[in-house]
Amino acid sequence: MHTEVSETGRFERTLTIQLEESELEAAKTKAARKLSGQMKIKGFRPGKAPRSIVERMVGADQLRSEAIEDAIPATVGAAIDESGLDPATIPSVSAIRDRDEGGVEVDVLVTLWPVLDAIPDFDGRTIEIEPPVVSQEEIDHQVDALRNQFADLEDVDRAATEGDFVTIDLSAHADGVNIEQAAANDLLYEIGSRSFFPGLDEILVGAGVGDVMEGEGTLPDGFTSDGDGAVTLRALVKEVKAKQLPELTDEFVSDVTEFDTADELIATIEENLRGYRIEAAQSAFQEKAVEQLVADVDLELPQALIDAEAEARVRNLLTRLESDNIGLEDYLRIIGRDQADFVDDIRNQAISALSTRVVLESLIAIDGMGVDEDEYRAALESIATGSEMTIDDVEKMLEESGQVESLTGDILRRKAHDRIADAAVPVDAEGNTIDLTPVAVGDEDDEGDEDTNGDDGQDEESSPGIEE
Repeated sequence: MHTEVSETGRFERTLTIQLEESELEAAKTKAARKLSGQMKIKGFRPGKAPRSIVERMVGADQLRSEAIEDAIPATVGAAIDESGLDPATIPSVSAIRDRDEGGVEVDVLVTLWPVLDAIPDFDGRTIEIEPPVVSQEEIDHQVDALRNQFADLEDVDRAATEGDFVTIDLSAHADGVNIEQAAANDLLYEIGSRSFFPGLDEILVGAGVGDVMEGEGTLPDGFTSDGDGAVTLRALVKEVKAKQLPELTDEFVSDVTEFDTADELIATIEENLRGYRIEAAQSAFQEKAVEQLVADVDLELPQALIDAEAEARVRNLLTRLESDNIGLEDYLRIIGRDQADFVDDIRNQAISALSTRVVLESLIAIDGMGVDEDEYRAALESIATGSEMTIDDVEKMLEESGQVESLTGDILRRKAHDRIADAAVPVDAEGNTIDLTPVAVGDEDDEGDEDTNGDDGQDEESSPGIEE
């Protein structure tokens, strides 16, 4: 076997492998044995017919073709080892030619993992993002969320609107037949909550005490044995009540939170919201810093690499859908996409992910980044905390499964990601620098800190420091 390597792309090589006719002889014998095991040849047990008999039955050309096909996998593997190439995808045979002097030539396309010798300078780049500003409206929303928890309901002499509560006697009928399961008396219902039958909220808006309101509604599937689907809803309005929110006084705040004054509560709400905004802005800034650098890199990914990444993403998606008993057609219908758009999206995701990884790993190599013991142990501790395993158990599991290199790769790519972001400058639309210094909420010596601060990713809708 003779092998030649030629460059057919920036990150692609073609191996031209020459197989002599003599090398094909052993392959022909093996192919004949394989074929005889698949054939019924009178006088011979499966797999025991001589090569000459098999060749007469299938033809010399067919036997030679089978021999070449059988010989190629091992031949390609040996040729790649000999060439010292490290394929990033499964090598593919692109051509097979008969040689005039006998034997065959096989062209094998080998795709290499892209490695960049240099990347654009990224120190001091400006990255435009939305400033992490907290509006008065957002603060008021948080305050009102707290006040709503302690609101009183008071009767009002007016038509009901969204947010009001009404006391109703409710009935439903379909084709003139009452549906007993849908009936309710003295039901206290919040208009706009959409928490009961679809259609109910619409017929209650504008109703006053004593009004009988009717309209089309829908009962949930399976609600009754014979009354599912469209019905006529009828509601007698007996009371209309409006929420009366308590005033935001120091006394109210001290009664329902750990704060002494309303000013303290509002200041903490604003501080927490700002911390959340800064965290979100920091994340967006880091991603944009990397995205801009990747966009500036002259990188044409090999098609085979894109195809392999896209196929892996599709396989992972199909596996998740299968576990949920959802077919691909149903999934596309749910997300409102056709197959062509879906394929384009997957391809674009593959290109983006691969390009980012190539740039990060190239930076790792150029800067000579490594993982020290403290970084590795911190990563193990993070995994252990999430899995309720000990650090030693996690380390043993990774070693036994051969995933240590994968973990260190993740650590290095995160370091490269942070290196790019740390070198950039966040600015607003006018070019002014934005301060993304994390907000330190509360006093570390305050025993109430844990309750006051909440989680780093606290939901904006929750109010801080509410006593249960």
